[in-house]
Amino acid sequence: MLFSQVAIQLDSNDDVAIAKTEIARDTILQMPHGDALTIRDHIPVGHKFALHKIDCGAMVRRYGQPIGIATQTILPGDWVHTHNLTVGNITTTRAYRVVDAPRPEPARRTFLGYRRADGRVGTRNYIAVIASANCAANVAIHIARAFDANRLANFPNVDGVIPIVHSAGCSDVLGSLSHRHVQRTLANVARHPNIGAAIAVGLGCEENQIATCFDLTQMPGFVIQEQGGFRKTVDAGIRAVEELLPRVNACARTPQPISALTIALQCGGSDSWSGVTANPLVGSTMDKIIAQGGTAILAETPEIFGAEALLLNRVASAEVAHKLIARLDWWSEQARLLGFSVDNNHTPGNKVGGLTTILEKSLGAVAKGGSTPLMAVYEYAERIDARGLVFMDTPGNDPTSVTGELAGGCNLIVFTTGRGSLFGSHIAPCIKVASNSELFARMSDDMDFNAGKILEDVTMQMAAEELLEQIIAVASGARTKSEQHGTTEAEFVIWRHGATM
Repeated sequence: MLFSQVAIQLDSNDDVAIAKTEIARDTILQMPHGDALTIRDHIPVGHKFALHKIDCGAMVRRYGQPIGIATQTILPGDWVHTHNLTVGNITTTRAYRVVDAPRPEPARRTFLGYRRADGRVGTRNYIAVIASANCAANVAIHIARAFDANRLANFPNVDGVIPIVHSAGCSDVLGSLSHRHVQRTLANVARHPNIGAAIAVGLGCEENQIATCFDLTQMPGFVIQEQGGFRKTVDAGIRAVEELLPRVNACARTPQPISALTIALQCGGSDSWSGVTANPLVGSTMDKIIAQGGTAILAETPEIFGAEALLLNRVASAEVAHKLIARLDWWSEQARLLGFSVDNNHTPGNKVGGLTTILEKSLGAVAKGGSTPLMAVYEYAERIDARGLVFMDTPGNDPTSVTGELAGGCNLIVFTTGRGSLFGSHIAPCIKVASNSELFARMSDDMDFNAGKILEDVTMQMAAEELLEQIIAVASGARTKSEQHGTTEAEFVIWRHGATM
């Protein structure tokens, strides 16, 4: 059997190849250089096998980069996975290279968006009902749910009334990192470009008071304890939304340059193909958008360990490098203080999908960011004001990470997955990109784009053009699968760190 029919070697320096199909034990592969390789184990789809002998303690490479250390001698044709490969010591690099930022070319492409007074552009036009704390969540939900399609029929430019609810807002230490995250996230989401207007709802006795979190000169605020309880607050909130509807409806979609897109990048439920198809595809597409002045937000700090050099080798300034190194150092110190390993960040599903170490996962994940210079580094939920490729410090947990990016102002999300994910957001549309065709077919009701075609008969360039067209369509109002299902409300999760009092 020809090697090229069943496997792929990503880099000429790699010690391993990736199985494109299941390969049975004792299969003989005819290698490109003419030799034969006998497969010594059953190799599942997406998993690795050795191309030559690897000594115990030797570095193992994929993508041309180290992904771990062999824990035993690995023979040619052996399955390479958790039983014989470990991450070794994770160290972060301090070297960086400052590069010139390319001058964006004129935006050639446009989408139909909602231009706001501050110049930012929404891909959706919502009225938001924001709970200051979990104890106001039910009121916020009931206010929003009062506005169904029938009630909004006379307001065609309003895409919906959405509740923004969460489990935070009280029992955090005042001034703590968790408390700052809550306040920053909610305050910045209230002025998100996809939100045409908002109202705030609080209980009254919570730590996160609406008067200290929101600018109530710009939005109505309701305190349940002062309003007289659940029903009275719901009724007051409904009246407030009714008053906002004509103003929000007055903003219609108009042609906007692609430079107005700020795209959150996320990967979840990754497999071995994520770093081969979906993530590089997204990176190639982001390069096209950034070239025309757009912005892409790379995040998930624990998922760049071992791949940070790919970003530090192309920073726009020394300040950007120092900020990224500081965030990596913070996570390393947290791991030391709390007794966990950064390598624990890849999940059982990642391992079933062929990923063995966090280094392997990180090298694939960073590919989402494309190849342009890193222009800025932000802390969690800070408002994004730079253009081009930027980085936000977030956990790797998908809902928590995307919530920070939403607070930063992303007006669209591109989410890659190899195992499958139902993630959706009710603030910004989420395009889910499947890394392989089998997943796309099996979860066709949930996947928006099939990157698996890159392993078949479609070039990366062709797929990137196709994904760009889908991004423009969704930004202009086309509904994603998660929007069609309504699986969007429960995944607004603010990063909480430290004690709950």
